[in-house]
Amino acid sequence: MSPIHALSLTLLALAIAGTFALVVQLLCVLRHRGRTSREPQAPVPLRKPVGISILKPLCGVDDDLEANLEAFAHLGYPKYEVVLGVKDKKDPAYAVAKAAVARWPKRMRLELQHGEPGLNPKVNQLITLASVARNDILVISDSNTRVGAHYLEEIAHIFEDPSVGCVSNPVSGIGEQTLGSLMDNLYQSTTAGAGQISAKQVADQDIVVGKSMALRREDVDALGGFYSVRNVLAEDFVIGRWLTRRMGKRAVIARAPVYNVSQKKSVTTFFKRYIRWSIIHHTCIPTPLYLGQSLINPLPLGLLGALLSPSALAFQVLGGLTAVKLVHDVAVFQLMRPGQRTPWMTVPAVLLKDVLIFVAWANGLFARSVDWRGNKLRVMAGSRLVAPASALPQTGEVPEHEPIEELLAG
Repeated sequence: MSPIHALSLTLLALAIAGTFALVVQLLCVLRHRGRTSREPQAPVPLRKPVGISILKPLCGVDDDLEANLEAFAHLGYPKYEVVLGVKDKKDPAYAVAKAAVARWPKRMRLELQHGEPGLNPKVNQLITLASVARNDILVISDSNTRVGAHYLEEIAHIFEDPSVGCVSNPVSGIGEQTLGSLMDNLYQSTTAGAGQISAKQVADQDIVVGKSMALRREDVDALGGFYSVRNVLAEDFVIGRWLTRRMGKRAVIARAPVYNVSQKKSVTTFFKRYIRWSIIHHTCIPTPLYLGQSLINPLPLGLLGALLSPSALAFQVLGGLTAVKLVHDVAVFQLMRPGQRTPWMTVPAVLLKDVLIFVAWANGLFARSVDWRGNKLRVMAGSRLVAPASALPQTGEVPEHEPIEELLAG
């Protein structure tokens, strides 16, 4: 057997293994959806509702930002506030946030960022927002999200257990009007959200996703505040690890989904986002695990295997892999966003998405620099950020960095 033929068979075998993993994932999502649909519409009333502060850092005007903010103004919870943040008044989001505060003054407040303590622009805002928040539970909520009416009740119920340090929610995606946004919402639903659900059911692992992350203020303070992760790009990952491994707290995945609203993203914007995400992800996990995660995107592996050693059997296998992957993504897409229409473009979007995600994943094996919000940054182990040499002070002084390796250590 030639080395090329052996490699072809290996890639096809890996793709088949990944397809079986996707079948398991689909079954997990079906089970989760079945459990959720049988639960009462409203949770059991809380004996003493704890105060919750929703921290929303804004940067630019996201798709349908006004409606996203409105969704958080009408949550059926008795004691909460929404603290909106922008870097400065030049940000286009400032006018939208100011209008939201004028419309719901008893629910929302607006804060301008104080200084620029670190390299992570989102964390820079969180430092300010946390300092002015009035309540004991802090919910970090991305500006491009929407949630259900009982979102906060479920979080409050989970925090009645003192062993819980962090609550996150399964992610889904809605609102697509362009191909780029359709692929974005597909990825959020079929990979991110479905991965959270299956990791919990199969391996009892709770994956923290920063689109919605609730924390106790006392735990954030014990961490050293958000200031301690000011030079970290994957602050959600590091905080989750710190809480579970260093403080012995539990991270819990809630049942209610959080919806990523993506409407008019271009294919280029989608690709650039996941190029950046792959680099971040690889710096947070060991390389063998990063390599293994390619299995959940089996079509590119199967295609490469078939092209390396073309045969009728190889392309039959590829056809079977394609059918299973399409069924998985379309079914999970529908399950993760009940009541939403599935556009006819979903099938070709799945195929294009998988190819672009594979290219981004391959780039993440080697690349270590990202462009984020106009900043060129280098990402080190644990997603620690380093500014390029041109951005350092003229004295050659190197900015201080946190011992991220210690935070990640078990």
